[in-house]
Amino acid sequence: MSTLTLTSRIFSTPRHTTHYLESGPDDGPLMMFLHGWPEISLVWRAQMEAFAAKGWHCVAPDMRGYGRSAAPESTREYTMEKIVADMAELHDHLDGKSAIWVGHDWGSVVAGELVAHEPQRSRGVVLISVPYFPDTNALSTLIPLVDRAIYPANQYPDGQWDYYRYYNTHFASAVADLDADKAASLVSIYRRGDPASIGQIASNAEVTRKGGRFGVSHRAPPTQPDLALWPVTDFSVLVQAFEERGFRSPCAWYLNDDANIAYARRAPDGGRLSLPVLFVNGDYDQMNTIKGNRLGDPMRAACADLTITSLPGAHWLPVECKSELVVAIDNWLQSKKL
Repeated sequence: MSTLTLTSRIFSTPRHTTHYLESGPDDGPLMMFLHGWPEISLVWRAQMEAFAAKGWHCVAPDMRGYGRSAAPESTREYTMEKIVADMAELHDHLDGKSAIWVGHDWGSVVAGELVAHEPQRSRGVVLISVPYFPDTNALSTLIPLVDRAIYPANQYPDGQWDYYRYYNTHFASAVADLDADKAASLVSIYRRGDPASIGQIASNAEVTRKGGRFGVSHRAPPTQPDLALWPVTDFSVLVQAFEERGFRSPCAWYLNDDANIAYARRAPDGGRLSLPVLFVNGDYDQMNTIKGNRLGDPMRAACADLTITSLPGAHWLPVECKSELVVAIDNWLQSKKL
């Protein structure tokens, strides 16, 4: 297999079908890339090509409900336990050798849960943008950590996680707004960060008071895509995937807090991670930065071997800081002799 080709594959079991991209030598050490919302496997192109060229066997699945992977109808099918099981089955299919797991956004949550429950599957884990929480990424975990200097409780009870609450209180309308113009929704979501936004109220904190992500228009405004982020052809594939499937399944990941907390609490050793962990922070990420607030405290307490690095981007680091992310991961792999 050519090291720089992304090969498309389908893996099916009786319980799930996963589409994934593969690159690099089959006999190289395995690196698994798990995307988040609202992404597909192609978000990892730059990192897969770079690590494949270094001899890694790189695999990036379309997560449950995304791209060409199966998208069950029931929102209850989008729990961490089921998604981790998808990844464990795929890992077994790929020979199950101890891998480096790299996750972004919700993919970071999956990677953290997987290594907490099944540490034998991993030699190290890279969490990008969303830190690790031993009680999992859920409203009851996040809201106590909100920076009340930015989000006074009487005005912003859920802080920057208001949009997450809105999924749970107005799911159908939240999805309908995103689906009204799927391409425009994706363009509006994939924007580069602004250093001036840090310390300001995030738009995601005002979804409920606006009556939806896009306010009274209930659809994304027409905007030109930022071509520095996604390659044009890859963005077309992303848009086509959402045109075919819509946002319902991806957004269903936000609806299973109770099940996800119960699952997280079944992890051995209280969900503590003893293996090497790299957290990559986006300095301009209004939602998830761990600088100057308490959002990273549970991760610091739960990880025995934690490295934290920062990149000059906001939330979409795999496409905002393509080469810088490769360097950050590579430096950590070398420092930990992984």
